[in-house]
Amino acid sequence: MSEKKAWYARIPSPLIMLFLIVVAVAIMTYLLPAGHYERVEVNGRMRVVPGSFSEVPSTPISFFNLFRAFPEGYKVATPVIFICLASALMFSILEKTHTIENAVGRLVHKLGDRHAEWLLVLLTFVYGILGIMVGYENNIATIPIAAVVVLALGGDLVLAAGVSVGGMTVAFGLSPINPYTVGIGHDIAELPLFSGWWLRTILCFGALTITALYNLRYYRRLQADPASGIGRGLDQSGMKLSKPLEEYRLSGRNWWLLGVFLAGLGWVLYGVFTYHWFINDISAVFLIVMVVCALTSGLTGREVTAAGMGAVAQMAPATFIIGMAATVKVLMEQGQIQDTISFGMAEALRGLPSYASAIGMSIGQSGLNLLIPSGSGQALATLPVMIPLGEALGLSRQISILAFQVGDGVTNLFNPSLGGLIAMLSLCRVPFDRWLRFALPLTGIILVWAWLGLMLAVAVGYS
Repeated sequence: MSEKKAWYARIPSPLIMLFLIVVAVAIMTYLLPAGHYERVEVNGRMRVVPGSFSEVPSTPISFFNLFRAFPEGYKVATPVIFICLASALMFSILEKTHTIENAVGRLVHKLGDRHAEWLLVLLTFVYGILGIMVGYENNIATIPIAAVVVLALGGDLVLAAGVSVGGMTVAFGLSPINPYTVGIGHDIAELPLFSGWWLRTILCFGALTITALYNLRYYRRLQADPASGIGRGLDQSGMKLSKPLEEYRLSGRNWWLLGVFLAGLGWVLYGVFTYHWFINDISAVFLIVMVVCALTSGLTGREVTAAGMGAVAQMAPATFIIGMAATVKVLMEQGQIQDTISFGMAEALRGLPSYASAIGMSIGQSGLNLLIPSGSGQALATLPVMIPLGEALGLSRQISILAFQVGDGVTNLFNPSLGGLIAMLSLCRVPFDRWLRFALPLTGIILVWAWLGLMLAVAVGYS
């Protein structure tokens, strides 16, 4: 009698999952009517005109065009792919010179193991604050640091992802000042920018606290039984401390390279806040830091090349998946079903009571998030429809925007179409199926918390 497989053993790889989504989207172009909302340009962005939906001649995706869409998807995803490679190249030099390992070893030795739990909670909040203040892919270069620190504290790579990727994803998704969701939503709704911040702040920091406690619970489980860890057997080479803590010292060259790296991060923060830099600008900084570190590292040209090519090879699977995720967006646009799906979701919510419509709006947005992982893309496509619909259902504009933010933000924890998530998990060397085992229960808990917040919003007339 064959042994029954656990549910997580049946989870396909993100590559297979995305390919199935791509095929499903292509099939949907035959099953759904093509539709189109009229759009107008407002402040440099194309915005949907409410009530303007109409069917248009169908453009179903042929077998040949299905595969032709892949290179188009990779072209769309180029900025995200390149920032992943630039980040990996930069860290390859820091790893080869043992700069990060020596710095973390020294830090953990100074703090002592007795502060491990507090440090894990603090790190989760630090990554959360980075997600709130700086953005998502903008912080990709900081992910390997969490891996080294968490391994030094006796955790595993899955916990490292929970601290960094989990903290950042939750906080960015529910950020009270997220420019890509809340900012665009307030612009569309003609509300003061980031107004109603008090409830979103409670939801965001409550969710971040849940994430920190969830990480702490997993860490305690690891300490009690290391064999129970989801990350057992994962490749920790180059990330795990290689000698006793008391032997770690930072050389003069280590201090210099660490200073160059931190100066680069400071430059990124300055550019983001002062000049509104985006991914290509940040990639340029990472490359400059990499070149300066390589020239002053004391490594030979062959050593630098070997370290860099090794890092690129390690990131290659993630960049391949990122390109495939962008293919979903390309097919939706070519098949002209994106607006049809948005219109259908709006129609399905008509007639529901206020509480159910707020929750239903967030659930519908969660499903749409798998097809349109871009928060700003979703906002521009759906909020011009959802905001007037919400008002007809008795929901204020703030509640409609909050429901959208919850649906888009929380499910990013397990969205295989989100290129940034796949890239960050790759930097932590955590396979997607292992991450799902860790993240799905956390997602469920945070969704319940967020839905309670939505119900409170309806009860108090959040506006």
